[in-house]
Amino acid sequence: MSTHLLHHAFNYIELTVTDMEVAKAFYTRAFGWSFKDYGPNYAGILSSTIDGEEVGGLALAEQPRPAGGPLVLLYSKDLDVTKQAISVAGGRIVQGSYEFPGGRRLHFADPSGNELGVWSKS
Repeated sequence: MSTHLLHHAFNYIELTVTDMEVAKAFYTRAFGWSFKDYGPNYAGILSSTIDGEEVGGLALAEQPRPAGGPLVLLYSKDLDVTKQAISVAGGRIVQGSYEFPGGRRLHFADPSGNELGVWSKS
C-alpha cells in the first residue's frame, strides 16, 4: 500500500470481480490501468501518478458484491471521451452524463456489475 499515507485519508479501494481477466482487460482498455498479479484471485491496481504504487485491488469472487454502499468516483479531463472508452471496453453506462455543482458526471457498471462514477469539471 501507499507510502504517501495521510491520516484518515482514503488509501486503497478494492473491487470484487467475477472474472479477473475480463476485469483487468476492461479497466486497462477503459482507463489505462495496470496491475500487479498476486495469483489467480487478486490483482493490485497500480497508480499511474504515484510512482506505480498500489492504490487498490481486484478481488476475485464467485458472486458480485450486493448493490449499495459507497460510490467510487473517478476524475476525467474529458467526460465524453471517457464515456466512449467505457462502452468500447465493455462497460455499461447506467446513468448518462448529468450536471451537478462543479461539473458533470456519469455512472457506469463494469463487467462484474460494480457501479462507479466519473466526473469532469466541464
